[in-house]
Amino acid sequence: MVEIKTRAEIAAMREAGRIVGIALEATRKVAAIGVSLNELDEVAHAVLREAGATSPFLGYKPSSAPVPFPGVICASVNDVVVHGIPNNYRLRDGDLVSIDFGATLHGWTGDAAITFTVGTPRPSDLELIAATRSALEAGIAAAVPGGRLGDISAAIGAVARGAGYGMPQGWGGHGIGRTMHEDPHVSNEGRPGRGMLLRPGLTLALEPMLIAGGKDRYFTAKDGWTIHTADGSRAAHIEHTIAITEEGPQILTLP
Repeated sequence: MVEIKTRAEIAAMREAGRIVGIALEATRKVAAIGVSLNELDEVAHAVLREAGATSPFLGYKPSSAPVPFPGVICASVNDVVVHGIPNNYRLRDGDLVSIDFGATLHGWTGDAAITFTVGTPRPSDLELIAATRSALEAGIAAAVPGGRLGDISAAIGAVARGAGYGMPQGWGGHGIGRTMHEDPHVSNEGRPGRGMLLRPGLTLALEPMLIAGGKDRYFTAKDGWTIHTADGSRAAHIEHTIAITEEGPQILTLP
C-alpha cells in the first residue's frame, strides 16, 4: 500500500533525514587512508546516539538474508555495488567508497547514500560518481505531481545508459516513511508515462547504482548481503529521500 504523507509528516521525515545527512558528512570527513570500515560505522552510530535516533539498518533481516545486518552503515568499496558489511578493512589510496545510511526519529525514517574516493582519485571514478549524481538529479527533477513513476525511472536510466554504464538488474529505489522500505518500488530504468500517478505527499528514496564496466550482472557474496559487480569493475551508489510536493520535489536528507 502506498501511503501519502501530510505536510507535518514530511516535516518529521525531514528531521530524520537531517540526521542522515549529518552522519554521511561525518563519515566522509573521517574516511582516510588507514581508517577501517568499522570505524566509519562507529562514527555514524555516534551521530544516531547523539540525536536520539535509531538505525533501520542494524538488525534488519529480509527473507533473502541469512543473518540480520550487523551495522548502521552499508560500506561498499570498489567493486561492491551495495550492502557491504562494515568490517576491519582499512581504506587504501584510490579506494572508491559508497556509504549508505538510514535514521529513524519519532517514528519516521530517512535514507541516503554517498560515493567518494579516498586519497588519489582515479579520473574514471570521478566520472562514474558524476554520472551517478547526474542520474539521481534527473530522477529527482522528474518527481513532479501529475507525472508517472516511469518518468523517474526513465530519467535515471537515460543518464546511466547514455554515459555507457551498467546497472544491476532489479535494483532501485523505494517508498519510505514509517519504515525504510515501503511501496512503491522505483526501478532505475523504465518507460516514461507508465506506472502510478505521482501525487503530492508521496515520499521516495531514489538510488541509482552504476557499474563502470557497462554490464548489468552482479553476484551476492557468501555473507548473503554484499553485492559485487560480476566483472570486477567499480560501482557507485548515490541516494536521497525526497518528497513530491505541489511546489515540486524536495530533498529530505540534507544536513
